[in-house]
Amino acid sequence: MPPLTPPLGRRQAALGLLASALALTGCGEPEQEILPYVLQPEGVTPGVPRHFATSLTLNGYARGVVATVFEGRPVKLEGNPLHPASLGATDAFTEAAILSLYDPDRSRAVRQGGRVSSWDAALQALLPRLRALEASGGAGLRLLTGHLTSPTLLRLIGALRQRFPALHWHAHEPVGEEHALAGAALAFGAPLVARPRPEAARVILSLEADPLGPGPDQIHHARAFAARRTARRGRDEPFARLYALESGLSVTGAKADHRLALPPAGVRDVLVALAARLGAGLPAPALPPEAARFLDALADDLAAAPGAALVLAGPWTPPEWQALVHWINDRLDAPIDWLAPPPEQPEDLPALAAALRQGEAGMLVILGANPAYDAPADLGFAGLLRESAAFTLHLGPWRDETAALCQWHLPGHHPLEDWSDARAPDGTASIAQPLIRPLYGTRPAAWLLGAMAGRLDLDGHTALRETWAARWPAGSFEAHWRQALHDGVVAGSAAPPLPRPVPRAPALPPAPDGALTLLLRPDPMLWDGRFANNPWLQECPKPLTRQVWGNAALMAPAEAARHGLAEGDVARLRLGGRSLEVPVLPQPGMAPGVVLLHLGHGRRRAGAIGDAVGADAYALRQGAAWSAPGVTLERAGRREAVLRLQDMHRLEGEAETLLPAMMLEQFRARAAAPPVEEPPPPSLYPPALPAGTPAWAMVIDTTLCIGCNACITACQAENNIPVVGPEEVARGRDMHWLRIDTYSHGPEDRPRPGFQPVPCMHCEAAPCEPVCPVAASVHDAEGLNVQVYNRCVGTRFCQGNCPYKVRRFNFHGYADGQEYANQGAPVVAAQRNPEVSVRVRGVMEKCTYCTQRISAARRAAEREGRALREGEVRTACQSACPTTAIIFGDLRQEGAAVAALRREPQHYALLGHLGTRPRTTYLAQIRNPNPALEDPGA
Repeated sequence: MPPLTPPLGRRQAALGLLASALALTGCGEPEQEILPYVLQPEGVTPGVPRHFATSLTLNGYARGVVATVFEGRPVKLEGNPLHPASLGATDAFTEAAILSLYDPDRSRAVRQGGRVSSWDAALQALLPRLRALEASGGAGLRLLTGHLTSPTLLRLIGALRQRFPALHWHAHEPVGEEHALAGAALAFGAPLVARPRPEAARVILSLEADPLGPGPDQIHHARAFAARRTARRGRDEPFARLYALESGLSVTGAKADHRLALPPAGVRDVLVALAARLGAGLPAPALPPEAARFLDALADDLAAAPGAALVLAGPWTPPEWQALVHWINDRLDAPIDWLAPPPEQPEDLPALAAALRQGEAGMLVILGANPAYDAPADLGFAGLLRESAAFTLHLGPWRDETAALCQWHLPGHHPLEDWSDARAPDGTASIAQPLIRPLYGTRPAAWLLGAMAGRLDLDGHTALRETWAARWPAGSFEAHWRQALHDGVVAGSAAPPLPRPVPRAPALPPAPDGALTLLLRPDPMLWDGRFANNPWLQECPKPLTRQVWGNAALMAPAEAARHGLAEGDVARLRLGGRSLEVPVLPQPGMAPGVVLLHLGHGRRRAGAIGDAVGADAYALRQGAAWSAPGVTLERAGRREAVLRLQDMHRLEGEAETLLPAMMLEQFRARAAAPPVEEPPPPSLYPPALPAGTPAWAMVIDTTLCIGCNACITACQAENNIPVVGPEEVARGRDMHWLRIDTYSHGPEDRPRPGFQPVPCMHCEAAPCEPVCPVAASVHDAEGLNVQVYNRCVGTRFCQGNCPYKVRRFNFHGYADGQEYANQGAPVVAAQRNPEVSVRVRGVMEKCTYCTQRISAARRAAEREGRALREGEVRTACQSACPTTAIIFGDLRQEGAAVAALRREPQHYALLGHLGTRPRTTYLAQIRNPNPALEDPGA
């Protein structure tokens, strides 16, 4: 991993400044003619941002975004409230996509082998081969894509099939839906698509699932979770109860009221016993006492909520488990919508591997997929691609592991440069418009498919309009087109639900092997590895472990001790004749007998950021399986640091004090009593601001926070926060203005983790202010605790006196001359928000409550001659939050939501006994336990 740029000496810095001054003041005309606007583009005002709706995909599914653009330069993405998959919020992947647009490692040139070539040369190599294939109907022609929902790309593949009827289309997603579709086929005879509605459920069982974790539907599930788990005075809606049954600790499991950690064989037994309890006619296996007690309470709760009970099976559960869950949900009359499967199912990757192995593929065209890295190890796909005599061509934004093995690589558009379309998981279509002209000489997938079909002049915009011209009336096409572009969604395009299907009688799922089992899961920050070259995501701590810059073998502390392993010991995992070395991280809450590895690490051709970071878990993957029994563990005889951020900013106090929890009945009892306002502790600080001055404040509901890190990446994008790299993290340094602390309230073997976002508290009695010798840390006219950068001399007294550990110091020029790896490239600077200054070495920085947004809203109100409206100012973290856990506003404004939340019975101030009078406060966690399971050890 590249180190930081070495610091300049005083002499070098002085000479550099002198040279820069001479360059700036030197005589001579510029090489290009520079002209001011003669006709200024309509709607463009320098310094005033514009906003455009578009969409980004994950696993082929669209999530709507609204982009902030300054003079043709997109700098920030936020959720589109009109889109059903984003609902106005984002996730960490969406927020970080803006940085990938400006990735210096993006592909810029056509390559033949390792040599730079040209588009003309690529066409001269491709087109004669395609003409030769016409006689045989395209026999031997193979197309490989990821999962596609784009109506335009699907139409173009259909047009390609008309020219080449023998074309074989394959699709590959390393985090795919194969098990879910196969399970539906077992249950119903067809691969129907289930769309659960958690917002309509009162009792939910998450079975080896993580609906609140990363994925295309995370925001939808998180909003549904919030709808049923919000506790407010006077709110009469039922408060849902959540159970989790899993082998590895997930975000959903962390938020559950009751969680049972069992190895896969134990999870299967509880599932079968639950089905038997509901009348499935299956032999109920004997359960250990703890599991039997859990099952009794769970079954009673589910049966007591007909029509509002729901069981969710994770995409990594075997198809037989999925089919049994479908039968259970049918018995419970669970709130689930059913959608028809796509009309055409492409072939899978093993079929393509077999064709390459047998020499049946004469031409292979790959659009964006990267199977040379993320295919299961037992396919040996990289070797097949390397040794194949077929003509191979790859189109994609990066020259990745697969592109390097193909004969030709064509640089593709970034999604934010492309005209395209895609569907959300519920079928709603959205049209993606480019936010910027392509930075390099790239072309879209639509162009390549069009060229292969014989249309060399086709571009993405034309292809897109042709698709939708066939679906809208000719007379109103332009009106529909402009409305879809403006809204970011195509109205009325959601898939209609099917009549409720009747599942077949369930079969007994086979029992998993009881040997030590390897569990594979997508990485919370890197997904399947496609985001490995994004430094924001590499340095964003994973939920629960807080690990950055790498992965680790997660196992229960008792399991690690049984193998003589401790945190940081490198273990050698052996499975199926393959081995992998990875550091160990004991994780409370893991089931015994399992080892969990996250995919997406160990890239070889990701770029300057992602190469050689972590261990490649795909090396141990077998087929589409997500678990593999029979893994062996042994010490490798060396150690490797596991980098975790929370250890550096740990607060003083017990978890129960720092992150308090409250039972639902306790909350209701307090809510029924009259509100009691506690007087502030005595203080020598001056009183609050005079009347008429805004009092900006924030309240964070820890019941709703799922630790997803969307707020962290949103803050990073909004406020020009740099990464520092793994070497600096190892020294205890990072620059995040906002962190999410994870605390556990339970014993080590049954933890109850909770999440607590910690920005600057903006204390009214701020301990950082009186210790600053140059008054760089002060209160402004609106009561914000601000940092005056040009006064700061770097004593760090304020950091030492802050009990919340929220201040960050620029030990190096992390954003100003000493950037990590390639982050100093000029193209990266194009992402920076022009409304926020870029800090230099020796300066302290921290959360500002997005003061630039407050200022922009105030100026807009002044222009219109009115007062600021409630909710008009939204911080970046608040806008990103998928559960609406963060509320911001003016305490003194009439009807302010933030003021009402401060009167809730579960309201508290972090370290409130210190008398700092923080403006950032919290609502305690509310749990809804089942009395049958709630005892001192539950």
